[in-house]
Amino acid sequence: MGNGESSAAPGAGASDSPFSIPHSRLQRGPQRIVCLTEEPTETLYALGEQDRIVGISGFTVRPPQARREKPKVSAFTSAKVDEILKLKPDLAIGFSDIQADIAAELVRRGVEVWIANHRSVEGIVDYVRRLGALVGAAARANAYADELRRGLDDVEAAAARLPARPRVYFEEWDEPIITGIQWVAELVRIAGGDDVFPELSAEPLAKARILADGDPVIAREPDIILGSWCGKKFRPERVAARPGWHAIPAVRDGELHEIKSPLILQPGPAALTDGVKAIHAVVRAWAFREM
Repeated sequence: MGNGESSAAPGAGASDSPFSIPHSRLQRGPQRIVCLTEEPTETLYALGEQDRIVGISGFTVRPPQARREKPKVSAFTSAKVDEILKLKPDLAIGFSDIQADIAAELVRRGVEVWIANHRSVEGIVDYVRRLGALVGAAARANAYADELRRGLDDVEAAAARLPARPRVYFEEWDEPIITGIQWVAELVRIAGGDDVFPELSAEPLAKARILADGDPVIAREPDIILGSWCGKKFRPERVAARPGWHAIPAVRDGELHEIKSPLILQPGPAALTDGVKAIHAVVRAWAFREM
């Protein structure tokens, strides 16, 4: 390849990476990256570029070896800035307004920062391509992004064969109640369901997706309730006990399910693989139970 990458085909590579990465190849781009959220860590590992990572988010769970190999220097809304500076990063990568204060402090301290701000499925796919290009692995990133896209197409094709489509309510937080973000609503559709708050999912900021109370959920009568409370366990019994929620079909039929937050609330590869598959499994079980 003319861009300095390995010409090895996907699937022939090192452990936990779909690609073969010769150690002798010349590295391009940033060499010491701090990942302030999980999705750049997962993506760089998938591309075989994990040696560039010098620090990660404490919430990182994918891939599991990252927690063993890399120092944890940030959370979602805070970071150990002095510890990050000791790592001498040439780039820090974060996500969204949630990490604006961290980014500003690092910039003031002389660190180059990339804050990605994607909110859609296609945005996640494009993020993989952009991050790969940033580290001189554009061809491998494009191949990986295409693989992720094909996986989504396979799930969508399977969903199209289901005998029914459920109405799905996705809850991102419980106090206050926050509905699902755009990529989650899109993955629900790909998995075979219909998000009951499509107008709210288009809102990029969580504060714009807060419900004053549970009445709108009752009114939209979801067949399935999916919960993913970032950083804590989903408690379906608490949801079912909310005033008036006994009338919701999902509560009546016991269709309250947790989707683990690392699988769905990080806008990276996990959501497009295990996350959408977890949603599809719930939707599929509901569809055939309804027959």
